[in-house]
Amino acid sequence: MKKTGQIIAQNISLIIKTWEEQVKKEILSSKNMDVVILQDHLRYFIKDISDVMTRYSNPIYACPDEKYIEIFENCSQHGKHRALSSNYTVDQIILEYIIFNRVLTEVLILNNVYTLDVGELLKYFMELATLKSVEAFSKSIQDMQEKLVGTLAHDIRNPLSIAKTSLELLDCQEGEDLVSTMKYIAIKSVTKSLGLIESLMDAITVKAGQGIMLEFAEINIFKIINEIYKDSETIYFNEFEFKYTSDNIVGIFDGTAIRRLIENLISNAVKYGLYKSPITINIKDLGEAVELSIHNYGKPIPKERQGQIFQFLKKDNDSIQLNSWGMGLTLVKIVAEAHGGYVNLESDTINGTRFTILMKKSINKPGKKRIKL
Repeated sequence: MKKTGQIIAQNISLIIKTWEEQVKKEILSSKNMDVVILQDHLRYFIKDISDVMTRYSNPIYACPDEKYIEIFENCSQHGKHRALSSNYTVDQIILEYIIFNRVLTEVLILNNVYTLDVGELLKYFMELATLKSVEAFSKSIQDMQEKLVGTLAHDIRNPLSIAKTSLELLDCQEGEDLVSTMKYIAIKSVTKSLGLIESLMDAITVKAGQGIMLEFAEINIFKIINEIYKDSETIYFNEFEFKYTSDNIVGIFDGTAIRRLIENLISNAVKYGLYKSPITINIKDLGEAVELSIHNYGKPIPKERQGQIFQFLKKDNDSIQLNSWGMGLTLVKIVAEAHGGYVNLESDTINGTRFTILMKKSINKPGKKRIKL
């Protein structure tokens, strides 16, 4: 068994090259994949198998040690990485391991070191490695779906709350103008909720390497933000300030996504900000780009958590507040980056919390585009 391990170690480059060639022939989703991403954990996986074979005369009966555990941890990472690769499936992950087993077996046969015991050991490694990869892949896809559904469900509450408030204020005795205004707000909010429900259905069917669908068009972003400002004054009891440098900021944006971005930030500012302090919405026209910011006073987000707060699948059992913030902030980051920009967070006890989003006006073309998570 020791000699077999040595032969594997000597042929790592050949094994990887042969495997890569066959994978690209047999797995469609791998053809345009970057070589580093495609090879992923393979070199470590081969080396670990070689080390185990070299160390034990009969490895399959040896008690699992740290090297065994490391092998299967690498395979779990492989499954997670494949979940981020476009259009990958469980079947393709399984086929990757079948091809690897085939290539490795051929190399061992050519070097006259393949035996029944070696075959049994490789079968053991491949079965467990495949199981770990598929398990991690499926869990990652499930986590993505749950996060997207949770974020959308969270966002649907805002327009429905506005519609509910408008209907509650609807009183025919208050005059035709007020009735007409409340009716308009309620219809607009319900219509927006229906649009978000369509996005919810899209999120449920998300596959490997896919994210949310955005639809870009030439719009005046000021009008959207002004509407959100007025809606926020209607539904919340907080004081709001709206500052802007221009009321005509035209560019190629996804208006629905930007609305959700701002409403998420306002909702969090209301939830975590000081009730008697104003929430400030600010929009600046920077020529080729636009800068949005939402500011509130209140309990700051801890410095050590500020980098984690935008992470899509980040879980933090020690902080319910961090998870609550992070639900919509994932979307904020995705939307900002989809517009060629970024989101910046400043938060401390003295200056309060400010989220600043920069978006470029013309980086996208009109039409639909799916944004990776």
